[in-house]
Amino acid sequence: MEIKIKKLNPSAHLPAYQTEQAAAMDVHACLDKAITLQPLERAMIPTGLAFEIPDGYEIQVRARSGLSIKHGLALVNGIGTIDADYRGELNILAINLGQEPFVVEPDMRIAQLLVSRYEKISWHVTESLSETSRGDGGFGSTGFDKKR
Repeated sequence: MEIKIKKLNPSAHLPAYQTEQAAAMDVHACLDKAITLQPLERAMIPTGLAFEIPDGYEIQVRARSGLSIKHGLALVNGIGTIDADYRGELNILAINLGQEPFVVEPDMRIAQLLVSRYEKISWHVTESLSETSRGDGGFGSTGFDKKR
C-alpha cells in the first residue's frame, strides 16, 4: 500500500518500521528544541507531517510501549485516529503519567502509527438480539481465574 505524505517541515523524519515484522511505524518529534513534560502535563508534539490516507483506511496513533512502561509517556486520547479526510499536521497528544519530568528531544521516536482498514456501518434498530451463552454479563462475569 502506498500513502501520500507531505513534509511540512524540512527536518521532519518519515515514519519507519524498526523491524522486519513490525506492524506499526515509529514517528518522530519534529522540534527545534527539547521540551519537558512535568508529571500529568499534556502537550501536542508536532511531527512535521501530513497524510493523504485512502478512503476506507485510517492511521491509528499509538504510544510506544517502552516509553510508556519506563517513563509513563502515554497518549491523552489512548489511541488516536487520523481520518482519511484530514490534511493537517499530525501532532502527538502526549501526557506524562510518570512521577518524574520527561524530556522530549528533537527527532525522538515519540509514537507509532498503524494503518488500519475500516468499514462504514448503518444501524438496524430491532426489538431483539440473538441469544449467546454470555448474554448481558460483563465486567468480570467470566470470572478471574488465573488459568484463563
